[in-house]
Amino acid sequence: MQFDDLMRRYYGTTEMADIPVAAREAAVDRMRVDFGLERDPNRRFVLWAFMAMHDAEPDISDAFEDEAEREAARNLLDLVKGVGENDAD
Repeated sequence: MQFDDLMRRYYGTTEMADIPVAAREAAVDRMRVDFGLERDPNRRFVLWAFMAMHDAEPDISDAFEDEAEREAARNLLDLVKGVGENDAD
């Protein structure tokens, strides 16, 4: 899964500025469905991370049964949210 491929799949473009709010909401709904249906742990993690980048991630404890996956998700979330906080400075 490449980032640009995910953007095209869920948004139809790679440019966030071109996406209307309603399309973003619909894309998040599709991401959540795909996440719930996905069984491959690596693909699930990538989908979760993609949702986290769009502030739409499921709760870590609900999303991952494996403690190592939960820890990796927490670490990624800290990085993703930390970048956004640094951008505000």
